[in-house]
Amino acid sequence: MSSTPKKEIVSLVPDFIHVYNDGTIERLNDMPKVTPSPQDLETNVSSKDILFSNEPSLFARLYLPKLTDQNQKIPILVYFHGGAFCCESTFASHHHKYCNIIASQGNVLIFSIEYRKAPEHFLPTQYNDCWDGLNWVASHNTTIENVPENSDPWIINHGDFNKVFIGGDSSGANIVHNIAMRAGVTRIPNGVKIFGAYMNHTFFWGSKPLGFEKVEKFEKVNEFATLLWKFVYPRAPFGIDDPNVNPLGPMSPNLALLGCSKMLVTVAGKDRFRDRAVLYYEAVKRSHWNGEVEFFEEEDEDHCYYMVHPESDKGKKLIKVVADFLHQ
Repeated sequence: MSSTPKKEIVSLVPDFIHVYNDGTIERLNDMPKVTPSPQDLETNVSSKDILFSNEPSLFARLYLPKLTDQNQKIPILVYFHGGAFCCESTFASHHHKYCNIIASQGNVLIFSIEYRKAPEHFLPTQYNDCWDGLNWVASHNTTIENVPENSDPWIINHGDFNKVFIGGDSSGANIVHNIAMRAGVTRIPNGVKIFGAYMNHTFFWGSKPLGFEKVEKFEKVNEFATLLWKFVYPRAPFGIDDPNVNPLGPMSPNLALLGCSKMLVTVAGKDRFRDRAVLYYEAVKRSHWNGEVEFFEEEDEDHCYYMVHPESDKGKKLIKVVADFLHQ
Protein backbone atom coordinates (compact mmCIF):
# COMPACT_ATOMS: atom_id res chain seq x y z
CA MET A 1 0.00 0.00 0.00
CA SER A 2 1.56 3.25 -1.12
CA SER A 3 1.58 6.24 1.16
CA THR A 4 1.06 9.83 0.15
CA PRO A 5 4.43 11.61 -0.10
CA LYS A 6 5.10 14.14 2.61
CA LYS A 7 4.53 17.72 1.46
CA GLU A 8 7.90 19.46 1.40
CA ILE A 9 9.37 22.74 0.19
CA VAL A 10 11.50 22.25 -2.90
CA SER A 11 12.42 25.89 -3.53
CA LEU A 12 11.84 29.19 -1.79
CA VAL A 13 12.70 32.83 -1.32
CA PRO A 14 12.66 33.49 2.45
CA ASP A 15 9.78 35.71 3.58
CA PHE A 16 8.36 35.78 0.04
CA ILE A 17 7.44 32.44 -1.49
CA HIS A 18 7.48 28.67 -0.96
CA VAL A 19 7.19 26.09 -3.75
CA TYR A 20 6.20 22.56 -2.68
CA ASN A 21 6.86 19.14 -4.16
CA ASP A 22 3.17 18.72 -5.04
CA GLY A 23 3.33 21.81 -7.26
CA THR A 24 1.49 24.15 -4.89
CA ILE A 25 2.83 27.64 -4.31
CA GLU A 26 2.50 29.70 -1.13
CA ARG A 27 3.04 33.44 -1.37
CA LEU A 28 3.69 34.49 2.19
CA ASN A 29 2.97 38.21 2.34
CA ASP A 30 0.41 38.79 -0.38
CA MET A 31 -2.24 41.30 0.63
CA PRO A 32 -5.94 40.60 -0.03
CA LYS A 33 -7.25 41.64 -3.43
CA VAL A 34 -9.94 44.29 -3.72
CA THR A 35 -12.41 45.11 -6.46
CA PRO A 36 -12.34 48.34 -8.49
CA SER A 37 -14.70 51.14 -7.53
CA PRO A 38 -16.94 53.46 -9.58
CA GLN A 39 -15.80 56.21 -7.18
CA ASP A 40 -13.37 55.81 -4.29
CA LEU A 41 -14.81 57.45 -1.18
CA GLU A 42 -11.52 59.03 -0.09
CA THR A 43 -10.11 60.27 -3.41
CA ASN A 44 -13.12 60.36 -5.81
CA VAL A 45 -11.00 58.30 -8.23
CA SER A 46 -12.86 55.84 -10.48
CA SER A 47 -11.31 52.46 -11.32
CA LYS A 48 -12.12 49.45 -13.47
CA ASP A 49 -10.46 46.26 -14.68
CA ILE A 50 -9.82 45.49 -18.34
CA LEU A 51 -8.46 42.64 -20.44
CA PHE A 52 -5.94 44.24 -22.78
CA SER A 53 -4.47 41.07 -24.31
CA ASN A 54 -6.15 37.78 -25.23
CA GLU A 55 -3.03 35.77 -26.08
CA PRO A 56 -1.73 35.71 -23.45
CA SER A 57 -4.56 36.86 -21.18
CA LEU A 58 -3.30 40.06 -19.55
CA PHE A 59 -5.28 42.38 -17.31
CA ALA A 60 -4.83 45.88 -15.97
CA ARG A 61 -6.64 48.19 -13.59
CA LEU A 62 -7.40 51.69 -14.87
CA TYR A 63 -7.73 54.72 -12.58
CA LEU A 64 -9.34 57.99 -13.60
CA PRO A 65 -9.34 61.00 -11.22
CA LYS A 66 -12.40 63.22 -10.91
CA LEU A 67 -12.31 65.74 -13.77
CA THR A 68 -13.70 69.26 -13.76
CA ASP A 69 -13.99 69.17 -17.56
CA GLN A 70 -15.20 65.98 -19.27
CA ASN A 71 -13.10 66.89 -22.33
CA GLN A 72 -9.96 67.29 -20.23
CA LYS A 73 -6.77 65.54 -21.31
CA ILE A 74 -4.45 64.42 -18.51
CA PRO A 75 -1.08 62.62 -18.33
CA ILE A 76 -0.97 58.83 -18.52
CA LEU A 77 1.00 56.76 -16.01
CA VAL A 78 1.74 53.15 -16.97
CA TYR A 79 2.43 51.60 -13.56
CA PHE A 80 4.34 48.45 -12.56
CA HIS A 81 3.72 47.16 -9.03
CA GLY A 82 6.39 45.63 -6.78
CA GLY A 83 6.60 42.16 -5.28
CA ALA A 84 9.97 40.65 -6.23
CA PHE A 85 8.65 39.53 -9.65
CA CYS A 86 6.96 36.57 -7.94
CA CYS A 87 4.41 38.01 -5.49
CA GLU A 88 1.69 40.60 -5.03
CA SER A 89 -0.83 41.94 -7.53
CA THR A 90 -2.03 45.17 -9.05
CA PHE A 91 -5.39 44.26 -7.49
CA ALA A 92 -3.91 44.02 -3.96
CA SER A 93 -5.40 46.37 -1.38
CA HIS A 94 -2.23 48.41 -0.76
CA HIS A 95 -1.44 48.87 -4.45
CA HIS A 96 -5.04 49.83 -5.14
CA LYS A 97 -4.99 52.44 -2.37
CA TYR A 98 -1.62 53.80 -3.56
CA CYS A 99 -2.84 54.15 -7.15
CA ASN A 100 -6.01 55.93 -6.00
CA ILE A 101 -3.86 58.46 -4.13
CA ILE A 102 -1.37 58.95 -6.98
CA ALA A 103 -4.17 59.33 -9.56
CA SER A 104 -5.85 61.96 -7.39
CA GLN A 105 -2.81 63.97 -6.30
CA GLY A 106 -0.94 63.60 -9.59
CA ASN A 107 -4.07 64.16 -11.68
CA VAL A 108 -3.09 61.28 -13.94
CA LEU A 109 -4.84 58.41 -15.66
CA ILE A 110 -3.15 55.22 -14.39
CA PHE A 111 -2.84 51.96 -16.30
CA SER A 112 -1.63 49.45 -13.68
CA ILE A 113 -0.52 46.15 -15.22
CA GLU A 114 -1.19 42.71 -13.76
CA TYR A 115 1.90 41.09 -15.27
CA ARG A 116 2.55 37.37 -14.85
CA LYS A 117 4.69 36.09 -11.95
CA ALA A 118 7.48 33.61 -11.27
CA PRO A 119 7.78 30.67 -10.85
CA GLU A 120 4.80 30.01 -13.14
CA HIS A 121 6.38 32.51 -15.56
CA PHE A 122 10.05 33.38 -15.22
CA LEU A 123 11.67 36.61 -16.30
CA PRO A 124 11.82 38.12 -18.90
CA THR A 125 8.04 37.44 -19.08
CA GLN A 126 7.35 40.30 -16.66
CA TYR A 127 9.33 42.77 -18.78
CA ASN A 128 7.56 41.62 -21.93
CA ASP A 129 4.08 41.84 -20.37
CA CYS A 130 4.76 45.41 -19.25
CA TRP A 131 6.20 46.37 -22.63
CA ASP A 132 3.09 44.94 -24.29
CA GLY A 133 0.90 46.95 -21.91
CA LEU A 134 2.73 50.17 -22.73
CA ASN A 135 2.36 49.45 -26.44
CA TRP A 136 -1.36 48.74 -26.03
CA VAL A 137 -1.84 52.12 -24.36
CA ALA A 138 0.14 53.77 -27.19
CA SER A 139 -2.11 52.08 -29.76
CA HIS A 140 -4.86 54.52 -28.69
CA ASN A 141 -2.88 57.48 -30.06
CA THR A 142 -4.53 57.36 -33.44
CA THR A 143 -7.75 58.25 -35.23
CA ILE A 144 -11.02 56.83 -33.91
CA GLU A 145 -11.27 54.63 -36.98
CA ASN A 146 -7.94 52.94 -36.23
CA VAL A 147 -8.10 52.31 -32.49
CA PRO A 148 -7.87 48.63 -31.46
CA GLU A 149 -11.09 46.64 -31.08
CA ASN A 150 -10.53 46.30 -27.34
CA SER A 151 -9.77 50.00 -26.90
CA ASP A 152 -10.75 51.86 -23.75
CA PRO A 153 -12.78 55.12 -23.80
CA TRP A 154 -10.99 56.57 -20.75
CA ILE A 155 -7.68 56.43 -22.59
CA ILE A 156 -9.19 57.71 -25.85
CA ASN A 157 -11.10 60.59 -24.27
CA HIS A 158 -8.72 61.70 -21.51
CA GLY A 159 -5.18 60.46 -22.23
CA ASP A 160 -2.54 63.07 -23.10
CA PHE A 161 -0.04 61.18 -25.26
CA ASN A 162 2.47 63.99 -25.01
CA LYS A 163 2.75 63.22 -21.28
CA VAL A 164 3.17 59.45 -20.96
CA PHE A 165 4.95 58.35 -17.78
CA ILE A 166 6.08 54.98 -16.50
CA GLY A 167 6.56 54.33 -12.79
CA GLY A 168 7.06 51.56 -10.27
CA ASP A 169 8.23 50.47 -6.86
CA SER A 170 10.91 47.93 -5.86
CA SER A 171 10.91 45.21 -8.55
CA GLY A 172 8.41 47.41 -10.38
CA ALA A 173 11.04 50.15 -10.44
CA ASN A 174 13.48 47.63 -11.91
CA ILE A 175 10.89 47.06 -14.64
CA VAL A 176 10.74 50.84 -15.19
CA HIS A 177 14.48 50.94 -15.92
CA ASN A 178 14.26 48.02 -18.33
CA ILE A 179 11.25 49.43 -20.18
CA ALA A 180 12.98 52.83 -20.46
CA MET A 181 16.09 51.15 -21.87
CA ARG A 182 14.02 49.19 -24.39
CA ALA A 183 12.20 52.37 -25.40
CA GLY A 184 15.58 53.91 -26.19
CA VAL A 185 16.24 51.40 -28.95
CA THR A 186 12.75 50.13 -29.94
CA ARG A 187 9.99 52.32 -31.31
CA ILE A 188 6.74 52.59 -29.35
CA PRO A 189 3.68 52.60 -31.68
CA ASN A 190 2.06 55.73 -33.09
CA GLY A 191 4.90 58.09 -32.28
CA VAL A 192 4.41 57.80 -28.51
CA LYS A 193 7.46 58.56 -26.39
CA ILE A 194 8.01 58.15 -22.66
CA PHE A 195 8.04 61.64 -21.19
CA GLY A 196 9.04 60.70 -17.65
CA ALA A 197 9.94 57.70 -15.51
CA TYR A 198 9.98 57.37 -11.74
CA MET A 199 11.69 54.61 -9.78
CA ASN A 200 10.95 54.15 -6.08
CA HIS A 201 13.31 51.96 -4.02
CA THR A 202 14.63 50.04 -7.00
CA PHE A 203 15.85 46.46 -6.89
CA PHE A 204 19.31 46.46 -8.48
CA TRP A 205 22.24 44.24 -7.57
CA GLY A 206 25.50 42.72 -8.84
CA SER A 207 28.21 40.24 -7.92
CA LYS A 208 30.64 42.78 -6.45
CA PRO A 209 30.46 45.91 -4.28
CA LEU A 210 30.61 49.17 -6.23
CA GLY A 211 31.62 52.71 -5.32
CA PHE A 212 31.04 53.47 -1.66
CA GLU A 213 29.24 50.17 -0.89
CA LYS A 214 30.72 48.59 2.24
CA VAL A 215 31.83 44.97 1.87
CA GLU A 216 30.17 43.87 5.11
CA LYS A 217 26.78 45.27 4.15
CA PHE A 218 27.11 43.96 0.61
CA GLU A 219 27.83 40.41 1.76
CA LYS A 220 24.86 40.50 4.14
CA VAL A 221 22.45 41.39 1.33
CA ASN A 222 24.15 39.43 -1.44
CA GLU A 223 22.87 35.99 -0.41
CA PHE A 224 19.23 37.11 -0.52
CA ALA A 225 19.55 39.16 -3.72
CA THR A 226 21.34 36.37 -5.59
CA LEU A 227 18.83 33.75 -4.40
CA LEU A 228 15.89 35.93 -5.44
CA TRP A 229 17.31 36.66 -8.88
CA LYS A 230 18.10 32.98 -9.52
CA PHE A 231 14.54 32.08 -8.45
CA VAL A 232 12.81 34.57 -10.77
CA TYR A 233 15.30 34.40 -13.69
CA PRO A 234 17.10 31.04 -13.58
CA ARG A 235 18.32 31.38 -17.17
CA ALA A 236 19.64 34.93 -16.90
CA PRO A 237 22.63 34.95 -19.29
CA PHE A 238 24.99 36.59 -16.78
CA GLY A 239 23.38 35.61 -13.49
CA ILE A 240 23.26 38.42 -10.93
CA ASP A 241 25.36 40.58 -13.29
CA ASP A 242 22.73 40.41 -16.01
CA PRO A 243 22.07 43.95 -17.33
CA ASN A 244 18.42 43.65 -16.27
CA VAL A 245 19.42 43.67 -12.60
CA ASN A 246 22.91 45.20 -12.76
CA PRO A 247 22.71 48.24 -15.04
CA LEU A 248 26.16 49.29 -13.78
CA GLY A 249 27.87 46.03 -14.73
CA PRO A 250 30.40 45.41 -17.53
CA MET A 251 27.81 43.77 -19.81
CA SER A 252 25.26 46.56 -19.44
CA PRO A 253 24.47 49.02 -22.25
CA ASN A 254 25.22 52.70 -21.87
CA LEU A 255 22.63 54.53 -19.76
CA ALA A 256 22.64 57.27 -22.38
CA LEU A 257 20.20 55.01 -24.26
CA LEU A 258 17.41 55.62 -21.71
CA GLY A 259 14.26 56.35 -23.70
CA CYS A 260 12.66 59.07 -21.58
CA SER A 261 13.10 62.79 -21.04
CA LYS A 262 12.85 63.01 -17.25
CA MET A 263 13.58 60.64 -14.38
CA LEU A 264 12.98 60.54 -10.64
CA VAL A 265 14.93 58.15 -8.38
CA THR A 266 13.87 57.82 -4.74
CA VAL A 267 15.56 55.85 -1.95
CA ALA A 268 15.19 55.12 1.77
CA GLY A 269 18.18 55.30 4.10
CA LYS A 270 17.51 51.93 5.78
CA ASP A 271 16.70 50.07 2.56
CA ARG A 272 19.19 47.25 1.87
CA PHE A 273 19.18 48.23 -1.83
CA ARG A 274 19.65 51.95 -1.14
CA ASP A 275 23.33 52.26 -2.09
CA ARG A 276 22.91 50.56 -5.45
CA ALA A 277 20.07 52.93 -6.39
CA VAL A 278 22.17 55.96 -5.40
CA LEU A 279 25.03 54.71 -7.59
CA TYR A 280 22.55 54.26 -10.44
CA TYR A 281 21.33 57.85 -10.04
CA GLU A 282 24.92 59.13 -10.11
CA ALA A 283 25.73 56.99 -13.16
CA VAL A 284 22.73 58.40 -15.03
CA LYS A 285 23.94 61.92 -14.24
CA ARG A 286 27.44 61.09 -15.54
CA SER A 287 26.17 59.46 -18.72
CA HIS A 288 25.52 61.37 -21.92
CA TRP A 289 21.79 60.79 -21.55
CA ASN A 290 19.96 63.85 -22.81
CA GLY A 291 17.47 64.17 -19.95
CA GLU A 292 16.91 65.50 -16.44
CA VAL A 293 17.14 63.29 -13.37
CA GLU A 294 15.86 64.11 -9.87
CA PHE A 295 16.66 62.43 -6.55
CA PHE A 296 14.85 62.11 -3.22
CA GLU A 297 15.85 60.31 -0.01
CA GLU A 298 14.06 59.67 3.28
CA GLU A 299 16.98 58.79 5.55
CA ASP A 300 15.22 57.11 8.50
CA GLU A 301 12.82 54.84 6.61
CA ASP A 302 12.99 51.37 5.09
CA HIS A 303 12.00 49.76 1.81
CA CYS A 304 8.64 51.01 0.44
CA TYR A 305 7.53 52.43 3.80
CA TYR A 306 4.97 54.65 2.03
CA MET A 307 3.11 51.58 0.72
CA VAL A 308 2.51 50.37 4.26
CA HIS A 309 1.77 53.81 5.73
CA PRO A 310 0.72 56.14 2.89
CA GLU A 311 -1.08 58.45 5.32
CA SER A 312 1.92 58.98 7.61
CA ASP A 313 3.80 62.28 7.36
CA LYS A 314 6.72 60.65 5.57
CA GLY A 315 4.44 58.62 3.37
CA LYS A 316 2.59 61.76 2.31
CA LYS A 317 5.93 63.46 1.65
CA LEU A 318 7.10 60.76 -0.76
CA ILE A 319 3.74 60.65 -2.53
CA LYS A 320 3.86 64.43 -2.99
CA VAL A 321 7.33 64.11 -4.55
CA VAL A 322 5.93 61.60 -7.05
CA ALA A 323 2.79 63.69 -7.69
CA ASP A 324 4.88 66.83 -8.29
CA PHE A 325 7.03 64.89 -10.75
CA LEU A 326 3.90 63.81 -12.64
CA HIS A 327 2.70 67.43 -12.78
CA GLN A 328 5.67 68.45 -14.95
